[in-house]
Amino acid sequence: MKGSKKTFLLEGLDCAVCAAKIEDNVKKIDGICNANVDLINTKLTVELEDINKINDINKIIKKVVKDVEPNIHIVDSEGKIVKDSRFKWKIMQLLSAAILFILPVIFKLPEYAKFSLFFISYIISGGEIIALSIKKILKGQLFDENFLMSISTIGAFAIGKYEEGVSVMLFYQIGTLIEDYAVDNSRKSIKDLMDIRPDYANLKIENDIKKVPPEAVNIGDIILVKPGEKIPLDGKVIDGKSFVDTSSLTGEYLPMEVTIGSDVLSGFINKNGLLTVKVEKNFNESTVSKILDLIENANNKKAQAENFITKFAKYYTPIVTLSALFIATIPPLLLSENFSNWIYRALVFLVISCPCALVISVPLSFFSGIGAASKSGILIKGSNYLEALNDVKTMVFDKTGTLTEGTFKVTEINAENPLKNDELLKYAAYGEYYSNHPIASSIVNAYGKEIDAVKIKDYVELAGNGIKAIIDDKEILMGNSKLMKSHNIAFKDAKPYSAVHIAVDGKYAGYIVISDSIKKDSKDTVKALKSLGVERLIMLTGDKKEISQYISNELGLDGVYSELLPDEKVNVVDELCSNTDLKGKVAFVGDGINDAPALTRADVGIAMGKIGTDAAIEAADVVLMTDEPSKLVDAIKIAKKTHKIVLENIIFALGVKLSVLTLGALGLATMWEAVFADVGVTVLAVLNSLRILTK
Repeated sequence: MKGSKKTFLLEGLDCAVCAAKIEDNVKKIDGICNANVDLINTKLTVELEDINKINDINKIIKKVVKDVEPNIHIVDSEGKIVKDSRFKWKIMQLLSAAILFILPVIFKLPEYAKFSLFFISYIISGGEIIALSIKKILKGQLFDENFLMSISTIGAFAIGKYEEGVSVMLFYQIGTLIEDYAVDNSRKSIKDLMDIRPDYANLKIENDIKKVPPEAVNIGDIILVKPGEKIPLDGKVIDGKSFVDTSSLTGEYLPMEVTIGSDVLSGFINKNGLLTVKVEKNFNESTVSKILDLIENANNKKAQAENFITKFAKYYTPIVTLSALFIATIPPLLLSENFSNWIYRALVFLVISCPCALVISVPLSFFSGIGAASKSGILIKGSNYLEALNDVKTMVFDKTGTLTEGTFKVTEINAENPLKNDELLKYAAYGEYYSNHPIASSIVNAYGKEIDAVKIKDYVELAGNGIKAIIDDKEILMGNSKLMKSHNIAFKDAKPYSAVHIAVDGKYAGYIVISDSIKKDSKDTVKALKSLGVERLIMLTGDKKEISQYISNELGLDGVYSELLPDEKVNVVDELCSNTDLKGKVAFVGDGINDAPALTRADVGIAMGKIGTDAAIEAADVVLMTDEPSKLVDAIKIAKKTHKIVLENIIFALGVKLSVLTLGALGLATMWEAVFADVGVTVLAVLNSLRILTK
C-alpha cells in the first residue's frame, strides 16, 4: 500500500549531526518516499512506496543507521527496548577516570607515573569516543562531535598538555551525561503531561467482570468504570451518575457531571460514582488513541527553524574544523611563531565548536510547546504549525458554533398592549407545539410549562411563512414578515434579529426574538487576539447580512462576509492567503465538518471542539478540544512563548560559542574553559526550553 508508514526506535541516538545524516541517507533508499528523524523522541519514521517490501527495506535501514552511528540499537516500534544499567555504569566509569586524573594533580609523582595515570584516565573516560571516531573515519565520516573531541584531546597530548587533554575529555563526558539526563527528564516531563493512556478496561461478561486490555473490547460491549479509574474507551453512560475529570483532554479543571445518556470519552477520569458504559468506538478509533497518535507524530512535521538548525549543523562543523586547521598552520607560518601555541589555539577552537546546544534545544523547545498545548486541550499536529501560529496576522472565523453557541434561544419578547409578555410567549409556545423546527423548540423550552394540546385546533403549517392555528378559541398567526404582509397585518420591524411575529384574531400582538447567542468568551477572545498581534479578525457565515453585521459589531471584528455557501468561504480564504499585501499567516477557525475545505486551504486550519469527529482531526492542523474561543488565545500565547525561547537559545548559544571561538583563536581561552562553555550552554538551553511547560 503506497504511503504506508513505519516507525523505528533508535536507542542511543543523542547526536544531532548523526540524526541529520541518518535522515538524509534513509531518504535515498529505493522504496522510501520520505524519512524523518525525531531526535527528541529518538524515532525514525519512514514512508514506504510499497508496504509489502518492508522486510527488505528493514535490513537496508538498519545497515544505514549502523554505518552512521554504530552504537545505536534500532528496533521496530512494536518491539521492546530493554533498558540496561548503562547510566550507572557510565557514572562508575567517569568516577574511576576522575580519581586517576586527580592523583597526579594532587601528589608529586615521577613524570612516567604522571603520564601513565593521565593516559589511563583518558582511555577510561574517552576510549569509546576515540573508537567510535575511528570507525566513522574508516567509513569516511569525519565531522561530528566524536571526531572533534578525539582530535582536540589527542592533539593536546601531542603537544604535552596531558592534564588538559584528560580534563577536556572527562568534563565533556560528564557534560554529555548531564545533557542526556536533562533531555531524558525533559522527555519524561512532556510525556507525563499526556499520561492519558488507559491501562485496562473492566469488561462485563454476563454476571462477571473481567479486567482486559482496552484493545480487547469491542463496540457494543459493556464496561464498568470505578471511582478513580480512567475511562478506557469512548461510549455512552447507561447506568450510574458521577463527576469526571476532563482536564487531561480539555485543559478544564472543573469536573463535569455525567449521568445516564451522557457521552464520555476515553481519557476522562471518573471521580466518585460507579459508571456503566456502553462502548461506541474501538480503542484504535477512540479519542485517547487519536490524541496520542497526534502527539507522537507531531515532531514529524518540522518547523523552519528546526530544518535550518539541522542544515546549519551539517555545514557548521566542517567549516569550523577547516578554520581550526587554518589557525594551526597559517599564522605560525606567516608570523614565524611556534606551532605548538597555534595548535593549542586551534584545539580550543575545535572543543567549543560542537553545535549540540542548538540542535538539541531547538527541537526540544517545539516539542515542549506541543506538550504544553496538549495539556491545555490544544492539539497541534506539528512544530511547523506551532511556528505558523506565532506568525498569524489574519484570523478568519466561521460564525455558528465558533463565535456563537450554535443553538437558538429566545432572547427578547415584545408584546403589544393589552397583551403581556408571558401571554405572548404562551400563544407562541402553543402555536409551535407540533413543529420540529429548532426555532419552535426554543420557544417551547422558553415557555417551560406543560402544554395542553386539547386547546390547539385547526393547526396548519404555512410552508416558508409560519403556522396558523386556533388556540383558546382565538385565531393565531405566527411566522415571518411575509406571513404578516400576506394577511395585511401591520407589524414592527425587528432587524437585525430573527423574529417570530404573532397576530391574534387578525391584530398584531408583538414579536419574539430568536437568536443564536454569542459565546460568553468570544468578545474577550477578540480583544486578547488583537493584543497579541493578530491584525485582522474576519467572520465568514451563511447567515443573513443584518444578523452577521450585528454580531460583527458586537464583537469588534474587522470585517464580515455573509450569506456565503461553503465553496464561497473557501474562495474568501484563498483570496486572503493569496493576497501578497497582507503580512503574516492566515488562520481559519471552524467546526471541522462543513468547513473542512476552508480549514485545509488556510495556512493554519483550527477546528473548534468536536474532538470526537474524524473530520475535525483530519482537516485541521490544530484541534481545540473544547468549544471555547479563548483556547485560541492560549494557542497563540504558547506559540509566541515557544518562538521567543527558540530565539533566546539560538542567540545565547551562538553568542557564547562565537565569543569563545574568538577568544580561543586569540589565545585567551583554555581547552577546559571551552568545554565548560560548550556543555554549560547546552544544559542551560535545554533547561530554558522547559520554561515553555510553565505558565
